[in-house]
Amino acid sequence: MESISLKQLKMPLSIIIIAILIGPLSIVLTTMSTSNLTGPNAYGYDNMRITGDKQSYLKFVSAAEMNGEMNNTSNSAQTQIPESAKGPAIPEKGYLVEEIRDNLYWVTDGSYNTMFLVTDEGVVAIDAPPSIGQNYLKAIAEVTDKPVTYVIYSHAHLDHIGAAAVFPRNATYIAQEATASELQRAMDLASNTSTIPPVPTVTFANNYTLQIGNQTLDLDYYGDNHMPGNLFIYAPNQKTLMLVDVVFPGWVPFVYLAISSDVAGFIKSHDIALNNYDFDIFVGGHLTRLGTQDDVKTQQDFVNDLEKAAVKANSEVQFADIAAEVGNTSDTWLLYSKYIDAVDQNCVQTMLAKWEDRLGGAAAFMPTHCFTMTEAGRVEPSLSAILQNVTMPDIANATGN
Repeated sequence: MESISLKQLKMPLSIIIIAILIGPLSIVLTTMSTSNLTGPNAYGYDNMRITGDKQSYLKFVSAAEMNGEMNNTSNSAQTQIPESAKGPAIPEKGYLVEEIRDNLYWVTDGSYNTMFLVTDEGVVAIDAPPSIGQNYLKAIAEVTDKPVTYVIYSHAHLDHIGAAAVFPRNATYIAQEATASELQRAMDLASNTSTIPPVPTVTFANNYTLQIGNQTLDLDYYGDNHMPGNLFIYAPNQKTLMLVDVVFPGWVPFVYLAISSDVAGFIKSHDIALNNYDFDIFVGGHLTRLGTQDDVKTQQDFVNDLEKAAVKANSEVQFADIAAEVGNTSDTWLLYSKYIDAVDQNCVQTMLAKWEDRLGGAAAFMPTHCFTMTEAGRVEPSLSAILQNVTMPDIANATGN
């Protein structure tokens, strides 16, 4: 296509500039019917196998991505999962329960993970993923006949706490204030409040220590990361840290950096985990295995590289060049879509060269992570400030040449 100047475009230059700045509008939230989440079988039944994360999708509207042009790898045959991403086999009963240490147990169905603590005075259950549902109670019953007396919410997302109604109503429910506020708002809006997890009866702003019998859990909040209210849950006696929807041992995060509401906070949470806690076992909210400090460090390296790749892509891809390639058009969103495609492709190529064989799901989700980091770098002041100190990636070292 013959190159043209911006003056030849039908739209004013000011509209093009606005198009550069209006990034978040290029994301569309496509929510499937919530009938399965609000019906009588929504929470806690054995056959509840579809969760919120699987029913609601953030869909990036991109012509190249829709046509499979951005990342051929992600649209080809299923890629090999790295051995480091694989966890223990899930028994036929549908869940695995194992002791971590000193009466602290984890439960997994291979997609969602959580943990519970057995004390002299009852069981402390953390979260209640609907995908595990009633199997959570079965897992607890396998190791103790003590009742659940405390329930802790890591955060408000229903795919992690939606089955909390399986626990006794007279249990003490604990969460950070933002989580409690969101659940109360849901109660106020719901036509059927039985579908909403119980609103916490004990809340706190920053820190809360649960001392029950011979066991201790420290609950800490350092501000928004994955979402407001998301907690660091630490068992000091067991040297175990639980942080949901931030670190995914052996895998890249869920789409769009785990749909984090604060990208700068998401980045910072890795430093907090590594600097503030003495742990050797890490419990994330998803996938197939427990983690370690090394897993947190690996994802920290992944995020650091993503920052560098985003800086590189935003620097090398110029909107004016994309506008010249597209030519005369009054479709502002088409121009911006083409610009996003080019930025993302640049970032994806940089990232996959190093990470495709290191973490599970890298090829499938990398375009979403690149979009989140590059877009936030353009429009979010906090992340823009962080990226000021980021150096360009060493492509030769990244590809091993």
